[in-house]
Amino acid sequence: MNEEKNVNKWLITITVMLPAIMEIVDTSVANVALPHMQGSLNAGTDEITWVLTSYLVSNAVVLPMTGWLARMFGRKRFLITCIILFTVASFLCGAAPTLAMLIFFRVLQGAAGGALIPMSQAIMMETFPPYQQGMAMAIFGVGAMFGPIIGPALGGWITDNMSWRWIFYINIPIGIIAVTMASFFIYDPSYLKRTKIAVDYWGLALLTIGLGALQIVLDKGQQEDWFNSPFIIVCSAVSFISLLSLIYVELTHPHPIVNLRLFKNLSFSAGNLIMFAVGFCLYSSIMLIPLFLQTLMGYNATMAGMVLAPGGMATLICMPFVGAVIQRYDGRKVVFCGLLIGACSMFIMQRFTLEAAYRDFVWPRVVLGVGLAMTFVPLTTVTLSTIAKEEMGNATGIFSLLRNIGGSVGIAISATLLSRYSQFYQTNLAAHVNPYNPVVQTRLAMLKSATMARGMDPVSAERSSLAIIYGMVRRESYMLAYNRIFFVVGLAFLVIIPLLLILKKPQRHAPPPPAH
Repeated sequence: MNEEKNVNKWLITITVMLPAIMEIVDTSVANVALPHMQGSLNAGTDEITWVLTSYLVSNAVVLPMTGWLARMFGRKRFLITCIILFTVASFLCGAAPTLAMLIFFRVLQGAAGGALIPMSQAIMMETFPPYQQGMAMAIFGVGAMFGPIIGPALGGWITDNMSWRWIFYINIPIGIIAVTMASFFIYDPSYLKRTKIAVDYWGLALLTIGLGALQIVLDKGQQEDWFNSPFIIVCSAVSFISLLSLIYVELTHPHPIVNLRLFKNLSFSAGNLIMFAVGFCLYSSIMLIPLFLQTLMGYNATMAGMVLAPGGMATLICMPFVGAVIQRYDGRKVVFCGLLIGACSMFIMQRFTLEAAYRDFVWPRVVLGVGLAMTFVPLTTVTLSTIAKEEMGNATGIFSLLRNIGGSVGIAISATLLSRYSQFYQTNLAAHVNPYNPVVQTRLAMLKSATMARGMDPVSAERSSLAIIYGMVRRESYMLAYNRIFFVVGLAFLVIIPLLLILKKPQRHAPPPPAH
């Protein structure tokens, strides 16, 4: 692509990274502002979470059709349109007077943002020569990790010091710069010029309904008590039937909206399955750690962010080194080491206790950060290296979709396990807390005497002491639940290792000889 117009590849890199970072930050930046939005828009807790769900649903629907849309409209035109729509939708989100309007504009924002990541990846894979593609994905990975690190902290600071509306307004200057740079530095390669093709209306409808319903099930399942809810049962049935029908339609249509034939490539299929599992592990751990710190350890949002940040920095520092390593060595071996390190970090977290200090939480998070750097970059490079340039937009869309769905599944399963395990452990521990247990008798007597010494009457003192013991049992049961889930996530890292055997060994591409 840059060979045709002779545009500097680093200018192209900056151009595509700007909208990608903007989209990634926006996925997480709204989470911390939800309570403020709730008060400002007079919404209930269940209603306000649709601000997140609506974005994720439209994002998931657009991701796999990115390649088709780029061929339909021309990639440069489509990229610029998406950035403009994302920027305008961000302004409208910030200005939204009601919850209904905010949710509608978040749908538009998610639809525009869904195409930015796969298009950025596809352009970078084409811009860099084969021997530098590992480094290209390392640079992209730095941007991808930058979002989850900076998003919550930035959202919290803006919400506390200005207003939640400014978490959307900050996209406007970035969007203007990105559109200007894309106009000058991005060009359509000859094989991706705008073409007139028959529109796959059935595929479009089934994809929208199937993925939309699936994302709603994953996002709302635990909140609605899963299959005890008629709403979740209906959404699950709609999703299953739609996605099954979509597979048939896409395999028989001459110009499918999602090219499922790519899965005939075993290496691509295995890479996507591994990325699904990596998304599962990454998003569930990122959700569990701050939740654990804030609910059990008494950390505020800023301190919880300070625990996550060193792990993110470890990933950022390691990614360029990993990119350099996979230019010379087999990327599959690097992924293998990354998965092992990720599993080790989870098994370390499994040993957390309620007496642990800040440093006890930070260093396993740093270990996880190193593992993710060694997994994300080489896995992306190895999976996409066997795909023809003409299909790169389709491939990156599917790859990003499976990572996101893996993350949604991971968060949904972790939230459910946390609820079920904590109830299980609380029942077990409560069985030992009875008046005949000498340890309980001693503790009750100590607490009762301490509260009575502060002037409380005997009956109130006993109630207060029992409430304190119940609180201790509850905290301990949640601690045991977190430990069990960290162990499960660690096992998930190990279970996918055999799939590395299916990945095709990447070809060794030597750099061109220096010009004389």
